[in-house]
Formats: sequence, C-alpha cells, structure tokens
Amino acid sequence: MRGRESGGEEGKDSALVPGTLYMLILKVLALEPMHGYGIGVRLGQISRGVFQVNAGSLFPALRRLERDGLISGTWRITENNRRAKYYTLTASGRAKLEREARDWQVQTTAIARILKASLGES
Repeated sequence: MRGRESGGEEGKDSALVPGTLYMLILKVLALEPMHGYGIGVRLGQISRGVFQVNAGSLFPALRRLERDGLISGTWRITENNRRAKYYTLTASGRAKLEREARDWQVQTTAIARILKASLGES
C-alpha cells in the first residue's frame, strides 16, 4: 500500500503504518460486502487518493483475514458480468475492528500530543 505524505505533495510516496491495512479492509467491509478490487478502489476514494492499495498487498491480506475467520468470501458475478469473490465481515471481524479502531484512536491521540509538546511540558 502506498500513500502520499501528509504534505500532499504529488510523487512523494510513504508506506502505510504497518498493521493498519487489515484494519482498513475490515472498516471498508463493515460498510458493505464487496470484492477485492472494489475494496482497493473504496480505500482510495475514502482516503481521497492518499492510500493506493496494490494487488500484491491487498489479496494476501484478504486471504489472511479470511483464514483467521475475520471475513468470509463467496464467489458471485460482478456488475461487469465477471466472477469475483465478495467478502463480508464476520462477527469476529466486527469485534476485532472495534478493538483496533479504539486502540488506534488512543495511539493517534497520544502521538498528536507528543508532536504538539513544547519544552518543559510533561
């Protein structure tokens, strides 16, 4: 997965924080079931182009999430008349997403506090 740095400069790529791809996939599937390609497109749309997921990262992540019982997949025909595996969030996946989103919020709040800290602050 690649994304632009927070400054928004075109051409400057930065990697997604390790471990967050699974959480983002779970979040997209919490919105609605979809196929792998659609998940990648939706991540790009929601992030306004900051995160671009390549197939080499996305599909192994989907296989692992399915193996771990966090998502389930069924083969269906797409709107373009092609066969694709559609993924759905399981109850375990929903619980994992809630835990990870809560933990992520705590961590990002703490990081923001650290970045805003000034000399002599505790």
